[in-house]
Amino acid sequence: MAFYVYLLASRKNGTFYTGVTNTLARRIHEHREKQADSFTRRYDVTRLVYYETYETAEEAIRREKRLKRWPRAWKREDPASRAG
Repeated sequence: MAFYVYLLASRKNGTFYTGVTNTLARRIHEHREKQADSFTRRYDVTRLVYYETYETAEEAIRREKRLKRWPRAWKREDPASRAG
């Protein structure tokens, strides 16, 4: 089973949200339909701007935690350029 770390944005240079899921299409649909948590609903964060695939949940969660600590400027750039 694959696990995904994903980055959503409200608009260009808007609010960012980072999450982990094992079913990317379903989770993005939930965000767009406002079924997801209150943060993404409140700030209308629905545009998928980036994702990465991992083999284990532990790897995905580790990467998510790193991405959440990144400065906004790094998130506006290509996150793959800072992989690791």
